[in-house]
Amino acid sequence: MKNKSKNIEPEKKENQKKIPRKVYEKELARLQIELVKLQEWIKYKGLRVVVIFEGRDAAGKGGVIKRISQCLNPRICKVVALGTPTEKEKTQWYFQRYSAHLPADGEMILFDRSWYNRAGVERVMGFCTEKEYQDFMRACPEFERMLIRSGIILIKYWFSVSDEEQEERFQARLDDPTKRWKLSPMDLASRERWVDYSRAKDEMFKYTDTKQSPWWVVPADNKKRARLNCIHHLLAMIPYEELPMEKIKLPPRQKGHGYVRPPFDDQTIIPEVY
Repeated sequence: MKNKSKNIEPEKKENQKKIPRKVYEKELARLQIELVKLQEWIKYKGLRVVVIFEGRDAAGKGGVIKRISQCLNPRICKVVALGTPTEKEKTQWYFQRYSAHLPADGEMILFDRSWYNRAGVERVMGFCTEKEYQDFMRACPEFERMLIRSGIILIKYWFSVSDEEQEERFQARLDDPTKRWKLSPMDLASRERWVDYSRAKDEMFKYTDTKQSPWWVVPADNKKRARLNCIHHLLAMIPYEELPMEKIKLPPRQKGHGYVRPPFDDQTIIPEVY
């Protein structure tokens, strides 16, 4: 197997503080082509890939997930973003509702937050007991080792954002009606309890940043740079080859054989506002 990571190296290292839009868009397009090649390799080899995205609110997790999945087949690359557990799920084995979304052969699952909710928001906000928290910390490394032993490729990203940058992004959400929905009560609580979340993250790393399943930290104060760096790293983490593309020939269109299309005016048409 040949690792194609050498073909995804950036063409030129740009200014570390800011990436010009044209450079960013060109590099993103190139990396997304590589993601398509990776997708086809995952399907061809029957790989099972799980990628976890964690980090503070407004750290940019959703943005990079969108750029990764944007050009991929949603039947192969699936995004999982679970909401609050139901009353029934609260009585189940903690990892059970996440296990239901693990990949089959030829699939890549992107977890927009994951079982690490217990080590973060549940711990800080008191949504779990001390015993449940301690049980999770002991069980999580073994759970992940079980996944890896079963053949799953597990990759974990932590998006790190500074206090100042998070504050700017929260303020921007207040002024943007398309982003106001992102300011949930949990987001506001995370802003208020910054230090508590920092301590929870440090404790989580102490238990779960293992040799078999390490945390990869993504500096995320610069969104564009974080997206490119994360995608580039993801591509380098899974050795893949470019598969030959099958030639597709469009078949001739079926002849009418007496078919007459109904009058267009008989159908209910939406108003042409634009």
